Amino acid sequence: MTDEKPTVSFGFRDVAEEEKSRLVGRVFTNVARRYDVMNDLMSMGIHRVWKQAMIDWLSPAPGTQLIDVAGGTGDISFRFLDRLGTKAGDARATVCDINHEMLSVGRERAREQGYAERVAFACGDAECLPYADETFDAYTIAFGIRNVTHIDKALSEAYRVLKPGGRFLCLEFSKVDNALLSTLYDAWSFNVIPAIGQVVTNDRASYQYLVESIRRFPPQKKFADMIEAARFTQVKWRDLSAGIAAMHSGWKF
Repeated sequence: MTDEKPTVSFGFRDVAEEEKSRLVGRVFTNVARRYDVMNDLMSMGIHRVWKQAMIDWLSPAPGTQLIDVAGGTGDISFRFLDRLGTKAGDARATVCDINHEMLSVGRERAREQGYAERVAFACGDAECLPYADETFDAYTIAFGIRNVTHIDKALSEAYRVLKPGGRFLCLEFSKVDNALLSTLYDAWSFNVIPAIGQVVTNDRASYQYLVESIRRFPPQKKFADMIEAARFTQVKWRDLSAGIAAMHSGWKF
């Protein structure tokens, strides 16, 4: 009798644990150069409203040291600095992403938009962050945590690198409660988004995976329970666009 290897979800498929990181890496390498354009097309621009809502809820203070995980293109970090504006003080953002192509896009954008001196980019795994304990005041992750192999390990790492009093904030696609909207959303997701991916990036398969991965991600309450299991307190969530996306918040005390 042979031992079966542990499996995890990759979209609607189950794959060996050690395979998921490679497969997800290939997806984001393929889409990196058109990632932001595709986000606009897939969400009809609404992702920008969601990301701003995330920064509004974070409400960073001057001097905040932020780590943005799986944020290779820099979008959240740039918004964080824009929110602070002239009151930033010594605030700094660190983008940590496992994908080199996404980081390359972020670095280019930082240089072009004048953020290069205030945003650091580093390659690292959300499940094993290359930073010491209690380094950051805030941890954000937007549309990235569903792509890690072990969500519980990523949450534990978030807790580890935050200082006491630090804030965890996640923005991710979630579960729609309204039946009619859910039907329309499914039709858009499975019929339109992969087709747009094929036209814009010549890569239907990557966007098929991204749509499927949303459906495999835990719903709001279950994900909140996972955050609490990682020792965060005052865990709350806010639905966006009737639950198409949701923000989850927790504190380290």
